[in-house]
Amino acid sequence: MINDFPYRLYLVAGEADCMGRDILWVAEEAVKGGVQLVQLREKHKTTAAFAQTAFRLKEMLDKYNVPLIINDNVDVAVNCGAAGVHVGNSDMPPSGVIQQWPQCGMLGYSIEYLEQLNSIEMHYATHLGISPIFNTPTKNDTVTEWGLEGLKKIRILTNKPLVAIGSMNAANAHNVIKAGADCIAVVSAICAAQHPAKAAEKIRNNIENAL
Repeated sequence: MINDFPYRLYLVAGEADCMGRDILWVAEEAVKGGVQLVQLREKHKTTAAFAQTAFRLKEMLDKYNVPLIINDNVDVAVNCGAAGVHVGNSDMPPSGVIQQWPQCGMLGYSIEYLEQLNSIEMHYATHLGISPIFNTPTKNDTVTEWGLEGLKKIRILTNKPLVAIGSMNAANAHNVIKAGADCIAVVSAICAAQHPAKAAEKIRNNIENAL
């Protein structure tokens, strides 16, 4: 485990992922169950609406000392006092994030091609989102389905912390950690669960048992 990235379970959520329930309720239940990091992902909202949710979420997460990451919107991240930003291949590159926000503490970068590991952008990323491990309906604009073998290959090629995302759940969390991930990022297995806290707790337990 990379010492400066002590997170095991990471929630990625937008309001549309929460099955009509309040995203604050879902996120707080998830944190109670063992989530240590939350990313707000709102690709289709106005900046004002995105910011409004981000401020509410940040206020709640501060009570638990859980960092908030904002997906691909530096302005929202800075304005709400988030811990960092996550960007993908179709977003602003990590170097652009640092130009715009030099104090960005956590900068996640989605890896969809092995060639990205040789990019100058790697220098700016604090951790890597390996996306997707398994194809998922919550994100349909990805390129490579890495699988466990792809994850193992990336683990050999970089010492950056690896966050695995893409159909992550309690059933596969153990094997994904064993394949080299430092952290599991979950969307539906928590957001769509009847009891998000219980779902998070089960996944977190399976992660811890794999370490």
